[in-house]
Amino acid sequence: MNFKNQLQNKNILVTGGAGFIGSNLCEVLLENNVNVTCLDNFSTGRRENLEAIKNHPNFTLIEGDIRDLETCKKACENKDFVLHQAALGSVPRSINDPITSNDVNVGGFLNMLVAARDASVKRMVYAASSSTYGDSEALPKVEDRIGKPLSPYAITKYVNELYADVFKKTYDFDTIGLRYFNVFGRKQNPGGAYAAVIPKFVMQFMNHESPTINGGGEYSRDFTYIDNVIQMNLLAITSDNKDAYNQVYNTAFGERTTLNDLVKYLKEYLSEFDSKISDVDIIYGDYRKGDVPHSLASIDKAKNLLNYQPQFSMKDGLKEAVKWYWENLK
Repeated sequence: MNFKNQLQNKNILVTGGAGFIGSNLCEVLLENNVNVTCLDNFSTGRRENLEAIKNHPNFTLIEGDIRDLETCKKACENKDFVLHQAALGSVPRSINDPITSNDVNVGGFLNMLVAARDASVKRMVYAASSSTYGDSEALPKVEDRIGKPLSPYAITKYVNELYADVFKKTYDFDTIGLRYFNVFGRKQNPGGAYAAVIPKFVMQFMNHESPTINGGGEYSRDFTYIDNVIQMNLLAITSDNKDAYNQVYNTAFGERTTLNDLVKYLKEYLSEFDSKISDVDIIYGDYRKGDVPHSLASIDKAKNLLNYQPQFSMKDGLKEAVKWYWENLK
């Protein structure tokens, strides 16, 4: 993915840059000759994610919290663009602790909007979420048709979109929101109470432990490989199509996979490294509060306005991810 002509020598801030998506963005930006600043408080981001780039001459780390406005203002100084990835993810986490999720995801987001506006940043691209579709049963999910949120996390992500819209109308500040659909890939943390399903299942299989599927396994997701997400972020900051600004976009591949099928693929790909994994049993548990039954994105809007062309299907991405986990975590 080469955006060097458009990005060379640009100054870009990545909030949450030590996280899964943020650290991958930092690496690709540096490959495109960007001056990258990472802002992270390491509450969920990990220092090992920055190990390969921490001494890069074009990389700067600011250890700080987006809940502090002065930190946000310092980080935004002399920046061309902001890629705002910092957030407290996870629906269950937000159900267990809605106040902290709101403080970070809403208060921190507003701080970043104010700081970016005051620093005359050209555009802020931010991580929105497919959870915003809530109880809408329509498939595929189309950007202008959403339901009521089903979790505190979903509320915070919808509020982000509302604030971004108001900042355009009130201050003429440009943003682009990317509604991520179940992103997975290298560097995604398999540990912790709120680990995403793919890295968690991969580690359990590698340890010959039985993963637990919530419900009957027929819930489905539009699992989206990290490189597709990186492409969307770079398109959002390099696009010169003004009609594309101040919009939200589904960021996905446009296919859905049931959890039962996901487990089948994981077993198949991991068994190439360890044949015993094919014999590991699956456990079925209760449905989880706040879970949306089915998720499938229409990506027509992103294709039309941003020229988005996802390169990795779910299965292609899963093969890459499994290989990375085996090589790095086994």
